[in-house]
Amino acid sequence: MLDWIATGLVAVGAVLMVVALVTAGRLVSDLPSGTVRRQWQVLAGLIFFFVAAYVAYLVTETGERESIVELLVPAAYFLGGYFVVLVALVSLQTARDIRRVAVLEEQSITDPLMGIYNRRHLERRLEEEVGKALRYGLPLSALLLDLDHFKSINDEHGHAVGDQVLRTLGDLMLDAVRKADIVTRYGGEEILVLAPHTSLSEGCLLAERLRSGVAAKTLVPGRETKDGQPVHATLSIGVAALGAEVRDGPALLKAADEALYRAKREGRNRVVAAGETVVA
Repeated sequence: MLDWIATGLVAVGAVLMVVALVTAGRLVSDLPSGTVRRQWQVLAGLIFFFVAAYVAYLVTETGERESIVELLVPAAYFLGGYFVVLVALVSLQTARDIRRVAVLEEQSITDPLMGIYNRRHLERRLEEEVGKALRYGLPLSALLLDLDHFKSINDEHGHAVGDQVLRTLGDLMLDAVRKADIVTRYGGEEILVLAPHTSLSEGCLLAERLRSGVAAKTLVPGRETKDGQPVHATLSIGVAALGAEVRDGPALLKAADEALYRAKREGRNRVVAAGETVVA
């Protein structure tokens, strides 16, 4: 009877180890490349070794057991298997919960149409970046972009095409700026680019690159419009930077907004810097 109990404990422990091995494999596939994934790959290899050890024990330990004390080792095999599978299952669930939270957090700060940050994220990052720039004496620029005559695009082609224009514009902005730059949907068809470590003159160069890049692109191909005509558009951009008269986030945004207003008033499709004009 004790032999059957011992064999059963080790066999169940082996099954639990196999479950842990499968779970570890799923965890490895879910994890991104990096140190944690490599560590779990090593742990999966150790679990495989344990499975082999369990099977070897079942094959070699065939003698009769006469005392209940002799069940301690089989019981340890069983509890070891239970412990390992429990750790693997909890780790898998934790990893998926963390990934789910990360996705939800990303969604909460991302504009669902344009795929860039939303106004909520801008408010937090603006305060952080302005504080950092003032503390360490670093330049910081803000570029406020507005899509020229966007209402006409909606009126002529419909809102579905207008949405596609905004999606394409968001993609173009993300492709054209640095990873350190913060691209945000400021409101409607307006986009704000917060550019750390960027002076006013450098911000103007970036703005001109964005303006000319959008002007040269087809935002919606003709096959996706009702009249078969491709959609092109231009940008008006106002640029401002921290300086003697601009010492906080609201002042920086106000200066960029005033420069954008001048760009529109002076004919659109151009870059205007706070205090000076750069004509396309």
